[in-house]
Amino acid sequence: MYKTIGKIGILLLFIILIPVVFLIFNELNNLNDNEKVLENIYSNQLDAILFSVNQYSQDVVENWANQVDIFSDKINREELTMNPNTIDSFLTEFPSLNMVVFADSINDHSIQYSFSVSGNLEIPDSLNKFFSKILKENSAIINRLFTYKKGGYRKIEPAVLDSLNYLSLLLYVSSSKNKHGICIMVIDPQNFIWKILSPKIQEVASEDFVISIFNRSESYRFNSNKDQIERKVQKEKELWIFPNYNIGISLNGKTIGELVKQRAITNIIIISVLSLILIFGVWFVLRNVRKEVELAKAKSDFVSNVSHELRTPLSLISMFAETLEMDRVNSDEKKKEYYSIISQEANRLGRIVNNILNFSRMEDGVRKFNIEEKNINELVERVYNNYHFHLKNKGFDFDYKLTDNLPKVKIDEEAVSEAVINLIDNAVKYSGEKKEIQIITGIDEKFVFIEVADKGIGIAQEDQKKIFDKFFRVSTGLVHNTKGTGLGLTLVKHVMEAHNAKIDLQSKIGSGSKFKLLFPIENLIT
Repeated sequence: MYKTIGKIGILLLFIILIPVVFLIFNELNNLNDNEKVLENIYSNQLDAILFSVNQYSQDVVENWANQVDIFSDKINREELTMNPNTIDSFLTEFPSLNMVVFADSINDHSIQYSFSVSGNLEIPDSLNKFFSKILKENSAIINRLFTYKKGGYRKIEPAVLDSLNYLSLLLYVSSSKNKHGICIMVIDPQNFIWKILSPKIQEVASEDFVISIFNRSESYRFNSNKDQIERKVQKEKELWIFPNYNIGISLNGKTIGELVKQRAITNIIIISVLSLILIFGVWFVLRNVRKEVELAKAKSDFVSNVSHELRTPLSLISMFAETLEMDRVNSDEKKKEYYSIISQEANRLGRIVNNILNFSRMEDGVRKFNIEEKNINELVERVYNNYHFHLKNKGFDFDYKLTDNLPKVKIDEEAVSEAVINLIDNAVKYSGEKKEIQIITGIDEKFVFIEVADKGIGIAQEDQKKIFDKFFRVSTGLVHNTKGTGLGLTLVKHVMEAHNAKIDLQSKIGSGSKFKLLFPIENLIT
C-alpha cells in the first residue's frame, strides 16, 4: 500500500515539475527575444520623444526667423536709423539670439547690415570678413536653401564651422522687402538649451525618463532632472539646430535589458512559488492519505489483536470451567489452581473490555471523571495488592517504594488506577528476560508523581512520541510479536490530560522504561 502511495506521489511530482521546468526554460530561452521586442517598443517611443524636442526647437527658431524678417523690414523702411534701444528691446524677446546678419545675395557674399545686442546696425570689417568667409564655406548649404525657397519652402540649417564652438550660426533665406537674401542668426546654444528647451524637455520627460543634451567636446551636459550625472543613454540623436550637441534619453532607474531580466526573474519566482505551493499541496494530500492508510491498517490490526486478546482468556476460562464441570480434577489443590486461573483470565477479559469501552467513551467525549482528594500512596498500595500475587506467579520481581507524608491530590482514583494498571500491563508484556517491575511515588519539584519502571526491552527514540497515539504498535522485534490492542497508553494519556497532568517517559533499548505520571502543584491539597 505504501509503495502505491509513493508511486502516486512521484507521478504527481512529475506532472507538476514537467510544465514548471518547461515554463522556466521557455522564459529563459525567450529572454533575448522579449528584450528585443521591448527595445523596439521603447526605441519607437524614445524616437518620438526626441523628435518632439527637436521639432519644438525647430519651431522656436522658425518663429524667430519670422520675427527677424518683420523687424528687418522695419529697419529698411527707416533707412537704418533705428534707435539702438529699439533693437535691444527687440532682441530681449529672444535671450539666446546674440546677433542677426544679412547678406545681399547668393553670389555676392558682402554683408548688407546687421544688428546685435549692442544695438549697432553697422558691422566691423573684421566681422564682415568673418561672415563673408562663413558664407563662402557654406555655399552648398546656401544653394540648397535657395532651391527650397524657390519651391515655396523656407528651411533653416546650421552653418558648418571649424571654430567658434561656443556659438551656433543658423542660415535661412530671408524675404525682407521682397528681396531674397541670406540671414545669419548667431545663437548661444547653452543659453538656448537652458532658457528655451529646458521647460519643454522637463515636461516631456515626466518621471519615467531623463532627457539629456550634451556636447562631449566641451564636457557640457544638461539633464531634465537637473542633476549633472553622466548617464548611459538608451537612445541618442543629433540636435537639429546645433550639430555639435546631441540629445539623448535614458530610463529613470534601470535599463531596458535590466527591466526585461527583472521581469523574467519575477516570472520565474512566481512560477517557482506556485510550484512549491502545488508540491506542498501534493505532500499534504499524500501525508493525509498515508495517515488514513496507517489508521485503517491500525484499526485492522486492532480488530485482529482484540480478537486474539479476547479469544485467549475465553478459551482458558472455557477449558478450565469444562474440566471442573466434568469433575476431572481429583485434588482440591488443583481445583483451587483452576479457579484461580479462571478468575485471573476473567479479570484480564474485564480489563480488555473496560479499555475498549473507555476508549469508545473517550472518542465520543462522554467519559466523565469523579475528582476527589486522594492519597497517591494508598492508590499504589491497592494496585500492588491486587496484582503482586499474579505477577509473582509469572516470575516477576514486583515491588513498590512509597515516599512518606505525600500531600493529597485531586484525582479520579478509578481512572488513575486504570492508568497505573495499563502501565504495569505494558511492563509485563515487554519485560523480556529481566522480569523486574517497581512502582515509586514521590515529589519532583512542582509535581507529585507515580512512576512505573521496568527492566524490559525498552522503546526506540523514534517511537517514543508515537506510542501514545491510538492503535500504534511498534512493528519490529518482540514488541511486534506481543499481542495487544494498542489502546493502553492512549488511555493513560487521555486520563492525564483530563487531570491537567503530564507523562514523562525515559527509555533506552535493552535497558527498560520509566513512565512517570506527574500531577501539577495546583492540584495539591495540603
